[in-house]
Amino acid sequence: MAKVVLKLGDDISTDIIYPGRYMATVLPSETPQYAFADLPEFNSKLRSGQILPGSVIVAGKNFGCGSSREQAASTLKGYDLIVVAKNFARIFMQNAINLGLRLVVCPEIEAEEGDELEILADKIINKTSDKEFTVEPLPKARQAIIDAGGLIPYTRLRLLSIKGKKKKGRA
Repeated sequence: MAKVVLKLGDDISTDIIYPGRYMATVLPSETPQYAFADLPEFNSKLRSGQILPGSVIVAGKNFGCGSSREQAASTLKGYDLIVVAKNFARIFMQNAINLGLRLVVCPEIEAEEGDELEILADKIINKTSDKEFTVEPLPKARQAIIDAGGLIPYTRLRLLSIKGKKKKGRA
């Protein structure tokens, strides 16, 4: 079960997620401290550990619009958050996939802060309201990258798999 810790509307830009004034900070180990910096109460909860890994941000349409800054995804990944949105901006989605940030596309999602969600491959069950919502699954290749923890771990696994197959072929 995952708890909704923040509910946002449509067109949440990367500047809201990771304000541009912090762009000089690029290390994934440092970017999380600036997540939603202009929402000081939420930022404080993140930094103090009050928000548990696997917690959910629910948003409307076009989450992650705006600039192509990768830090917007890495800052959320740093807290191991899950983002459920009606849809995502294209560049944000690809950055998030490359970093292994868990995204769920759910066009009809209805949830409030504090709601408990059961997130399954094909649907989300809002345990608080007792409603179900269909999930639009990501293409298998993209989901495989997220499941591996991002593009670098995915590539590493693929290379090791290929190397293992070559060794077996020589035996």
